[in-house]
Amino acid sequence: MEHQTLLSGLIRLHILHHAAEGELYGQWMIEELGRHGYRLSPGTLYPMLHALEHKGYLVSREERSGRSARRLYRATPFGCEALQLARDKVRELFGELVEGRGTIDRGQRRKIGSDHDV
Repeated sequence: MEHQTLLSGLIRLHILHHAAEGELYGQWMIEELGRHGYRLSPGTLYPMLHALEHKGYLVSREERSGRSARRLYRATPFGCEALQLARDKVRELFGELVEGRGTIDRGQRRKIGSDHDV
């Protein structure tokens, strides 16, 4: 995936958002992310899910159906708390990136930078 380093945080937020709404499984998440223009392979998504679980943002359980099994993920209270914090930060960033609120013009930015250089 091009720009993977930059976009991986957004992908994790997508995962956490959907996991807070209800249980999800890997293949569904790959398809959902695809609807948003992200192309992830299982080899990329599953390590992300495992890492989010390891860090306490998600919990998982196995659901068996005959011989097959599916791992279902959902957000933990810690994950929901982190998601709320991320929503606030994304809202603030959106205001700067898209709506132009809260930005400093280039002249002010140079002045601020030069003040710190002294």
